[in-house]
Amino acid sequence: MVSYAISAVLRISALAFLVVSPSWAQETNAANPKAQENAKAIDVNWFYGAYVPKEVPLVTLTGRQRFKLYLAQSFTTPGIYIKSTALSLSAQITNSPPEWSGGIAGYGRRFGSRYGQSLIQNTLSSGGNALLGYEPRYDRCRCKGFWPRTGHAFMRNFVTYDRTEKKRRPQFALYAGALGSGAISSLWFPSKPNAWVEGYQAMILQAGWGLATNWVGEFAPEITRTLKIKK
Repeated sequence: MVSYAISAVLRISALAFLVVSPSWAQETNAANPKAQENAKAIDVNWFYGAYVPKEVPLVTLTGRQRFKLYLAQSFTTPGIYIKSTALSLSAQITNSPPEWSGGIAGYGRRFGSRYGQSLIQNTLSSGGNALLGYEPRYDRCRCKGFWPRTGHAFMRNFVTYDRTEKKRRPQFALYAGALGSGAISSLWFPSKPNAWVEGYQAMILQAGWGLATNWVGEFAPEITRTLKIKK
């Protein structure tokens, strides 16, 4: 079962790479060279993911930067593993699916399933954003005040920017990736659940997770300072 899940993940990832590789291979001449070289342009936090600090200009990512960001979010930073661990622990506690039973073996299947689903979602959403030229990162609000910043954090979970980094567009790739990952994950569940239901549930999970992580990412500097003061 686990080997089948891994095989499915690798196949969909390879397919997505074939589709988007021409887009990733091209550099955007209009991009700011200084921003390209700045590592902060593709920062990935362990909890709230890729973000753009206020002091960093919001400049369209090059194909190379998009690829580096995809690798970081999918393999080289702990965020995807922490999320997979937390969600698979929840499934372990509720014994879902029951066919995988408990113990280390059951948890291993649940972790592999959750990581595979997250990897598929990252691949599909990264590829979709690359093809559309959409912004995959969260940008901290240049505004001031608790409620304006909270509104920005919630809004950015459902809309992003196109290549101009000014015009807003619906988060098509993000939620299409969630839908696709949920539907594909139904293939390796022993009970063979409805693919559309799994996809819909994955979209709901993305909405809730995105709202929470965007808000934390928006106020992370203040939260960090508060924790340091208390220490």
